[in-house]
Amino acid sequence: MLLRKAGYEVTTVSGPAEAMEVVRSTVPKLVLLDMNFTRAVTGDEGLTLLRQIKIFHPGVPVILMTAWGSIPLAVEGIRSGAFDFITKPWDNKALLNRVETAINLSGGNVTVTQFDRSRIIGSSQALMGVLDTVKRIAATDAPVLIMGENGTGKELIAETIHANSRRSGAPFVKVNLGGISRSLFESEMFGHKKGSFTGATADREGRFAVADKGTIFLDEIGELDVNSQVKLLRVLQEHTFEVLGDSMPRKVDIRVVCATNADLASMVADRTFREDLFYRINLITVTLPPLRERQGDIPELVNHFARQFSKANHMDMPDITPGAMAYLSRLPYPGNIRELKNLVERTMLISGSPSLDEHAFKSAASLTPDSPVASSVASGSLEDIERAAIEKALARCGGNMSAAALSLGISRQALYRRMEKFGIST
Repeated sequence: MLLRKAGYEVTTVSGPAEAMEVVRSTVPKLVLLDMNFTRAVTGDEGLTLLRQIKIFHPGVPVILMTAWGSIPLAVEGIRSGAFDFITKPWDNKALLNRVETAINLSGGNVTVTQFDRSRIIGSSQALMGVLDTVKRIAATDAPVLIMGENGTGKELIAETIHANSRRSGAPFVKVNLGGISRSLFESEMFGHKKGSFTGATADREGRFAVADKGTIFLDEIGELDVNSQVKLLRVLQEHTFEVLGDSMPRKVDIRVVCATNADLASMVADRTFREDLFYRINLITVTLPPLRERQGDIPELVNHFARQFSKANHMDMPDITPGAMAYLSRLPYPGNIRELKNLVERTMLISGSPSLDEHAFKSAASLTPDSPVASSVASGSLEDIERAAIEKALARCGGNMSAAALSLGISRQALYRRMEKFGIST
């Protein structure tokens, strides 16, 4: 009744034999499959029928229906080719969303217009493969797991998914799970009522409540401890949570996008990451290539970072020579895009030249440990790099403000503002 009311043409069958008769004669858009048809509760009947359906129609999405006690069986079903699983009792709206998602993703019915990829720089084959996947999944509510090394742009991909989704006008909430202690997890994620624990002097709204109707981005999900994984799983399965100090369950309508640089499959094998949570968050997996596998994008990224930094600091855009581009394209970049961005900005600060050649980038990339600029680079503070560059320019120019500003490629007024900001006097 629910599916027909939503506009679907529905065929119902009473058991496995009848189901196979339908599967042999037609190609359904989707199958909703219970895991038990007789008095048995092992789930073997459902798994057997799932495998039979997949023999005839491997591309047809199958959503398993199971009770809470059958979660391990549902995980086995995902391994056997099921698209998703829902637990009983289900929420009608959530069920319809997942049916629509499964049909769209499997049937190619998702239409993407004016795809916004403004956050993503590059056009290499490796990157375009990722963006093709993002285009296809953005308009759905499918949970997405973004994999990749540090600095590859996982957060930007999450933002792009949200920007191209039906939830784009609603909140996009970022949560770094690696930065939340176990003791504060519930308060941060679910919120708390005043007086619910020592120090709770006022009501606090949790991240899930803030993200209602929108997208929540759970970064570094591999850092989450097992106890917190259990609490997170309930929200993802039932779309309900309880505020600390309040026993009334609250509904939440969210899309979940997760990211990690950890090998979650190995963590599942080591029992440090819950298997059911793993299969809940990775309905769609997007794997970002490291920068060393998309070297063709480096010149475009370099120009983008240089243009961005010039505009932010009221500097003239430097000319980057072909030799410099060739040099930058050869570097290994263990820190990926983040490392390249840091190198471009560091070189612009230190050189102050209207033209940046290979030597300028080599000098910035191979600063000696004794250099004050090198020390600030090691600490990861861009402000310290900028301060050191200004002090160096002033010393080189004998305190002449105009000459120092010229050597840095900024206006005299911009130099004054930075000196005031850093407390530098001549």
